[in-house]
Amino acid sequence: MTLRQAQDGVRINPSILAADFANIESELARIATADLVHVDVMDNHFVPNLTFGPQMVGRVQDLSPIPLDVHLMITDVDRWAPGYAELGAYSVTFHAEATEDPVGLARRLRSLGARAGVAIKPGTRIDPYLELLSEFDQLLVMTVEPGFGGQGFMDEVLPKLRAAREVVDREQLAVWLQVDGGVTEATIGRAAEAGADTFVAGSSVYGAADPAAAIEGLRAAALAASHRH
Repeated sequence: MTLRQAQDGVRINPSILAADFANIESELARIATADLVHVDVMDNHFVPNLTFGPQMVGRVQDLSPIPLDVHLMITDVDRWAPGYAELGAYSVTFHAEATEDPVGLARRLRSLGARAGVAIKPGTRIDPYLELLSEFDQLLVMTVEPGFGGQGFMDEVLPKLRAAREVVDREQLAVWLQVDGGVTEATIGRAAEAGADTFVAGSSVYGAADPAAAIEGLRAAALAASHRH
């Protein structure tokens, strides 16, 4: 599945963690104007929550009108991550804290045809990964503690985004900078201003009466902020 051309480099990826799982096909149709669908895989070990595994993600892949942005919040990620690339996910992001060899895993995911992303928790230092950025297609800076939706946006992680944006721009890297957690029309501008270009939004999209309008509202707010650089 091909990716729609992101408007001015801003991508809005709604999280189906906030969707109605009993009606997943119609819930996916409601976000067809987004760039990718964000799929949170949690194992109740790496984070204290359990969502779904490869079988469910494969079904979402079959039904989704837009490509999948899979976020693995699981242990033993070196073993499990390649399977999600083999399912056809457009992007597979694993946590830096869950692997001993992030570069090796990223290369394996890329060899299977997926974009490779690395994620860091709010408490994880970004410095060790800045010099490795060229090995990844995406860096996800968590703006909440991973595990549950509906949390408040953590502004204290924004300096990490600024540091990553500086490296991406200086070295002219084709790396997406993603934020996930507490992203709303009120907070997305702060993340965009700090350098993010890819935004995961759950309840602010699925909690809206019109998800398509919510997606466009988020996109407009991010564009307005990013243009202030």
